[in-house]
Amino acid sequence: MTQIATVILAAGQGTRMRSKLPKVLHPLAGQAMAAYPLQVANQVGSTRSVVVVGHGAEAVEEALRPFGADFVLQRQQLGTGHALLAAREALTGFNGTLLLLCGDVPLLREETVRALLEQHRRQQATVSVLTATLENPFGYGRIVRRGDEVVRIVEEKDATAAERELTEINTGIYAFEAPSVFELLAHVDRDNAQGEYYLTDSVAAARAAGLRVCACLIEDPREAMGINDRVQLAEAEAVLRRRINQSLMRSGVTIIDPETTYIDATVEIGTDTVIQPGSCLRGGCIIGRDCSVGPHAVITDSRLADRVNIKAGCVVSEARIGNDTDVGPMAHLRPGTVLAGENKIGNFVETKKAEVGLGSKASHLTYLGDCELGKGVNIGCGTITCNYDGVNKHRTVIEDDVFVGSDTQFVAPVTIGRNSLIGAGSTITKDVPADALAISRAEQKNIAGWSARKRKKRQKGEG
Repeated sequence: MTQIATVILAAGQGTRMRSKLPKVLHPLAGQAMAAYPLQVANQVGSTRSVVVVGHGAEAVEEALRPFGADFVLQRQQLGTGHALLAAREALTGFNGTLLLLCGDVPLLREETVRALLEQHRRQQATVSVLTATLENPFGYGRIVRRGDEVVRIVEEKDATAAERELTEINTGIYAFEAPSVFELLAHVDRDNAQGEYYLTDSVAAARAAGLRVCACLIEDPREAMGINDRVQLAEAEAVLRRRINQSLMRSGVTIIDPETTYIDATVEIGTDTVIQPGSCLRGGCIIGRDCSVGPHAVITDSRLADRVNIKAGCVVSEARIGNDTDVGPMAHLRPGTVLAGENKIGNFVETKKAEVGLGSKASHLTYLGDCELGKGVNIGCGTITCNYDGVNKHRTVIEDDVFVGSDTQFVAPVTIGRNSLIGAGSTITKDVPADALAISRAEQKNIAGWSARKRKKRQKGEG
C-alpha cells in the first residue's frame, strides 16, 4: 500500500486578519484553524505530518504539537514552492504520495481528500491538483487545460485576459509523488509578478518532463475556501457549526434550533439529549444521554453524566456532574465543582472547588466555595462558605445528612459533623460535633410601642 505523508503550509502572517495572533491559530468551533487540515491528514491515513511554520512559529508549534505533527521553519516567505522545499529535509527517505494541505483552509472534508488521493493513484499521476469552479474566480490561480490534461496553473496577476475568464480554480491542495516533487521544484524560478517560487509551476515542470498531471474537481467550492480576514473566518465558522449540529442530530441528539445553538467540534453528546436554543457547548465537553441543556446555557470543558438537567441561563465551567442532577436556572458552576449525582443546585447558586455528595441540595441564593459536602446535605437559602480571609483560602467540610438553615455563614476552616442541624441566621466559626444543634445569633429584643412613637414624632414634625 502506498505510504502517505502530509505537508501543511502554515507560515504566513495573515496581515488582513489585523491580529497579533498568527492567522492559522484563530479559533473555529473551538479549535485552531490549522487543526482541521491536521485532523484530515490523520483521517486519510497519513503516517507523518510536517507543518511549515514561519510567523509566530513558537505559538503555532505549541498549539499544534498535540496533533502529532513535526515542524520545519521557513525563515523567508518566498512562496508556496519555497515552503514545500523547506520540508524536504524532514521527509528525507520518504517514498510515496505527498499530500499538501493549507493551514488556512479548514473546511476540507475527509471524503474530498480521499477522492483526490484515489484519483491520483488510479491515474498514476505525478501531480494531482484539487480544483473548484467559481462564478467569481477573482484572485485565484486558474486551471489551464488541454482536454482532460492540466497544462498549467496561472496566477491571477500573471494571467492573460483570456485566462482570467476561466472559472476553474486551483484550491492550493495537491497530491504529489515524492521524492519526484522536490526534483521538479528544483527547476522552478521566481520570474513572476510576485517574485516568488510558485508551487503551481511544478505543474509546468512535470509537463515538461513528460509526467502525468491530473485535476480532481470538488462539488462544493466552500470546502476550499481560504481564510484571509475575519469576515471569511465567520463564514467558515457558520459552515462548521452547521456540519457539527447536523452530525449530532443524525446521531440521535435533539437540537431545537440549530441556527442559534453553538457546539464546538470537540464536544461529545449522548443520544436523546435535548439542546435548547441559545446554548453554547465549548471545549472538551462530554454530555451523557437523556440530558437537557438550556435554553441559553453555557457549558465549557465539563462532564455531564446521564439524565442531567441544566436549566436556563446556567454557566458551567470545568465541572463534573453526576446522574439525575438538576442545575439552575441561573446557576454558576465554576472550575473544580464535582456533583456526585441526584443533586439539586438551584437558582442563583454559585459553586467553586465544591465537592457535593450524593443527593445533597442547595436550592437557591447560595455560595459554596472550597468545600466538601457529604451525602444528603440540605443547604438553606442564603448560605455562604466564607472561604477567604484576605490572604488564604480555607476549606469547609459538611458531613453526611446535615441540615443547614437559611442565611448561614460558615467561616472556614470549619467542620460540621454528621446529622447536625445549623439554626437559621447563624454564623458558624467553630467546629460542630455530630448530632448537635448549632445556633449563633444575637438575642432578640422587642421594644414595645417604638414604631407608634416614631410615627407620632414624624407626623408632628410634618405639622
